[in-house]
Amino acid sequence: MKMHNNDKYDFKAIEAKWQKRWLDEQPYRVTPDPDREKYYVLEMFPYPSGRIHMGHVRNYSIGDVIARYKRMQGFNVIHPMGWDAFGLPAENAALKHGIHPARWTYDNIAYMREQLRAMGLSYDWDRELATCDPDYYRWEQLIFLKMMEKGLVYRKETTVNWCDSCQTVLAREQVIDGCCWRCDQQVVPRTMHGWFFKITAYADELLDGLETLTGWPEKVVTMQRNWIGRSQGLACDFRIENHDQVLTIFTTRPDTIFGVTFMSVAVEHPLIEQLISGTEHEDRVRDFIRKALVEKQRQALDAEPEKHGVFTGAYCLNPFNGERIPIFVADFVLMEYGTGAVMAVPAHDRRDFDFARKYDLPIRVVVQPADRETTDTAPAEAYVEPGLLVDSGPFSGMDSQAAKEAIIAHAEQHGFGKARTTYRLRDWGISRQRYWGTPIPVIHCQRCGIVPVPEKDLPVVLPGTDTPDGSHAPLHRQEEFYATTCPECGEAARRETDTMDTFVESSWYFARYTSPRSTTTPIDREAAGYWLPVDQYIGGVEHAILHLLYSRFFTRVLRDLGYLAIDEPFANLLTQGMVIKDGAKMSKSKGNVVDPNDLINTYGADTVRLFSLFAAPPERDLEWNAQGVDGASRFLNKVNRLIRSNLDCFGSAPLDADTMNPPSRLLHRRTHQTIKRVSDNIEKNFHFNTAISAVMELVNQATTLTAESRKELQPGVLRPCLETVLLLLFPMVPHFCEELWELTGHDQSMDHAAWPGFDPEAAREDELTVVVQVNGKVRSRLTVAADIDNELLRQQALADERVRHFMAGKQAKKIIVVQGKLVNIVI
Repeated sequence: MKMHNNDKYDFKAIEAKWQKRWLDEQPYRVTPDPDREKYYVLEMFPYPSGRIHMGHVRNYSIGDVIARYKRMQGFNVIHPMGWDAFGLPAENAALKHGIHPARWTYDNIAYMREQLRAMGLSYDWDRELATCDPDYYRWEQLIFLKMMEKGLVYRKETTVNWCDSCQTVLAREQVIDGCCWRCDQQVVPRTMHGWFFKITAYADELLDGLETLTGWPEKVVTMQRNWIGRSQGLACDFRIENHDQVLTIFTTRPDTIFGVTFMSVAVEHPLIEQLISGTEHEDRVRDFIRKALVEKQRQALDAEPEKHGVFTGAYCLNPFNGERIPIFVADFVLMEYGTGAVMAVPAHDRRDFDFARKYDLPIRVVVQPADRETTDTAPAEAYVEPGLLVDSGPFSGMDSQAAKEAIIAHAEQHGFGKARTTYRLRDWGISRQRYWGTPIPVIHCQRCGIVPVPEKDLPVVLPGTDTPDGSHAPLHRQEEFYATTCPECGEAARRETDTMDTFVESSWYFARYTSPRSTTTPIDREAAGYWLPVDQYIGGVEHAILHLLYSRFFTRVLRDLGYLAIDEPFANLLTQGMVIKDGAKMSKSKGNVVDPNDLINTYGADTVRLFSLFAAPPERDLEWNAQGVDGASRFLNKVNRLIRSNLDCFGSAPLDADTMNPPSRLLHRRTHQTIKRVSDNIEKNFHFNTAISAVMELVNQATTLTAESRKELQPGVLRPCLETVLLLLFPMVPHFCEELWELTGHDQSMDHAAWPGFDPEAAREDELTVVVQVNGKVRSRLTVAADIDNELLRQQALADERVRHFMAGKQAKKIIVVQGKLVNIVI
């Protein structure tokens, strides 16, 4: 076999060549084909910040491997890309640099598009979209109006988290330690009107649908289940003493209702004003509420701060026994959960127990363990498990479950309570008070009230986007935008100046990809029917709750509006880990960023892709390692040398197994074993790291055999081995493999090549190594025929000299055989 000295490949020339060919020929452009099975692979689309980072490289490399692998399997693969382009970062950056957000965004998109092309990603660029394009958000506005017609949109006054620096409302999740997640400035409470999507109308369906998501990580499913937070229990009215009002509570533990010793209400509860107005407690309660609201902004959602409260001076009456119950305002009660009022049972709730101890309130035991009786009237801790009721009137002696049902029935019979299901999930507040977002398509008229913008007038376009120096002040400061006429009465009116939360755009983009150029409908139902749902969705676990939940909600809304015929948007979900350097996630603030551009310029895109895939399983964090990039580069150069040193084998016809000599049979067997390993690792869990490792082992085997058994190794075996190496590596390193595929005489691109088939017979070992134990300790190893039967294996084990030595003439009491692996002789 002829040797060549071209042992280092010119990645810059090769990658430029194939990227141009892909751009010219557009092999990844797809259309629906009813005769072919579809496969939709999608990575969460990026925010156009200006440059891709290593997290992008990893995310998109994973998606591209899956897309290319599925194409080679014969699927009709849709693999789109677009830009999550609205949002505060663009607006802030534009202010900082003195340019319009539209120009800043589109310049970044153009730059990042070239970066993604330089990575060799197999996107259908004809489907590219940007959410800041009026051709996209006009349809979002139409969906908004359709949702209004269905009663799924409403406007109300609410207390919001307000960032004065950013001049916008923040979701609870965007407040970190009391500060804005973007500018790190203090967040304050503010009362204002806002628009809401009625996601709670789908709470049960969103919760029940989780049972169908068998292709999602269990931790993500659990996070969504907990976020929706369905609870079943009793809603019960406690009449307020000396008032005509009742205080309605919700409890999941009605079996403890005789143990109520105080009431806790949220600081925002609407009855507080009536309870304290004109009383000696008024000033103290108001001061407490003011401080609690400010402190509330500083707390993380999962924080467990010290609990505080203040007595209102008011009492309510327990409807079950007539007992007077003091009412406290407490900072740990959530207005958005249940009714905003909680019956406090300190003997059976840890939070209430701590509060009662702090404020010297009574603790009354009403549930005891079923297996023991206690007379302890001052318990050291709350007993929170079910048990048997005591001191609970006619319900004493019942077990907790039976008592819950009986107590609910009693409340319903007497008209002061009823069974209720509540949710932790709140309706989605979508109003934002900034410029760079989708305008909400409604008009406020003094005569007609809130009037939807007529569909014929959509889109409501952001002002100033058509000129480089156009205004990008918040819309409530732009009279030329908000001053309009009412479409119903014709009188002067005012446009809505809030823009939509950017999560709205990302909640349906995957559906728009199926018909991105449609000018008559947001989503072509026929195209969506072919392509959806997304078969494999890929993104960070940080989106496990909001983005994924909102997308699941929107899918159901779009279904009910007639645009879609599916319930769930994403059949399978892969949450890839972060890229870590120096023990922390890569970020500019930590100074540990590695620029992918520098790596691509130094090593080539294929090497960077290979490193990101090989360094760790996709669901685990990837620890940055410069030596790992060098290793990936060395491996590709090794493959390059191996192929180029054996080019003359590519003119040989494949051999039948019965004509192969021993070294050729060995290489043939290793080739099919590798196909099996790589296919399994990709198909079962996308463990590309072990798949690449298997190819590395095959390359090492081929390199060794071509060096040590050159004269014996048959070209008709070496050729399919080397072709298999290229086919298995193609999804990972496409430019590199395409070049060598062409070099070895193949007329068609690898885009038309099929994934190699696995032959179980060819992969079967001729011989096996079997471990022999005596009394559980390894004493020898036997090399035997792969098809040896158990009886012959027993005989050979007993005849082995080392085994006979350790048996020392004793008879075997028992011989255990694990076929093809182990013999254990018990003496």
